[in-house]
Amino acid sequence: MEPIKILDNIYWVGAVDYDIRDFHGYLTPKGSTYNAYLIVDDKITLIDSVKHGFEEELLSRVAKIVDPKKIDQVVSNHAEMDHSGGIPEIMKVIGLDKPVYASKLGVQNLAAQFQGAGLNLKEVSDKLSLGKQELQFVETRMIHWPDSMFSFLPNVGVLFSQDGFGLHLASPQRFDDQLGEDVWGPLALNYFANILTLYAAPIGKILEKAVSSGLVAQTKIICPDHGLIWRKNPGRILELYSQWVQQKPKNKAVIVFDTMWHSTEFMARELTDSLSTLGVETRYQSLKNTHRSQVVTECYEAAAIIVGSPTINNQMFPSVADFLHYAKGLKFQNKIGGAFGSYGWSGEAPKLVQAELKTMGYELPHPEVRYRFVPLEKDLGPVRELGKAIAEAIKKVV
Repeated sequence: MEPIKILDNIYWVGAVDYDIRDFHGYLTPKGSTYNAYLIVDDKITLIDSVKHGFEEELLSRVAKIVDPKKIDQVVSNHAEMDHSGGIPEIMKVIGLDKPVYASKLGVQNLAAQFQGAGLNLKEVSDKLSLGKQELQFVETRMIHWPDSMFSFLPNVGVLFSQDGFGLHLASPQRFDDQLGEDVWGPLALNYFANILTLYAAPIGKILEKAVSSGLVAQTKIICPDHGLIWRKNPGRILELYSQWVQQKPKNKAVIVFDTMWHSTEFMARELTDSLSTLGVETRYQSLKNTHRSQVVTECYEAAAIIVGSPTINNQMFPSVADFLHYAKGLKFQNKIGGAFGSYGWSGEAPKLVQAELKTMGYELPHPEVRYRFVPLEKDLGPVRELGKAIAEAIKKVV
């Protein structure tokens, strides 16, 4: 369990979780990391912790640098359990009398989560002296918890950004320059789309404030709590976030559907062909073999999301309802929607999908399209008309 040197006296001492595949409903096919950092100064400081169960991995790495009992203080940037869960066990080794610093709401959350753990919780002020250096703190409420904050070492330009600028990837590589953007880029978008979409507006404001205050100009390395450390070109991930917070639609449509007896699937294929013929980049996403979080990533930069469902028990198909519920919580902006589906006798599903898209604030340029039993080739005119209406609506916004 070797630590990784970032700069002189600053080390990565976190944990790698190669086995995790579900992160509160979000697929993590490449695992994840729980990043924690050790700053060796007059006061030795641990920045963030690890998920419960990974404490020994962190302590093993710390022990290669200093005796863990010599750590003077801990800073918790974010109280979510994947970053704070290890704090009680780690503090038993470090010393329960040592202070654990957090934001005002962070102190409240940690106290509630770890009642009876005997933690010495302290609210941070603007700065915390480490000796030769000092940590500065920036509140980042709702990015993505109310307690969230950034910690910054101005002398060396290192920003500890908790869940900001992270991604889920378990690998031996710790730095962005060890992997190409073709590898980390899709993972970073997947992370943003599924975890941070709801907070795009406050993230945009924080980025603007960080630029105007000079924080961005001073930042040379970004150390998030998941995934890679940005040391070669931290400006690139900042640039991508600046784009993503705008939720500006591209000339792209995503066909999301499930099917019982292939009728809705047949409609989805025709809709995919129609939109592609009309010059729209189109993604065909079957919920039968694609996880909802992967579909959401495809949807993030798309102008249109067209959802298909067969009718079962007078309702939309369960997987379709699950996807819509998940997407609704993310509150995508600037989306065009459409609904289609097949049925045997009642046929409510397409109407229910259309109604749900309306409540989500999507523009709906065409009524829902539905077929009874198996549509024939000669009967697919309405599907093509739906595709045409979606393509025309996309042209107006991209």
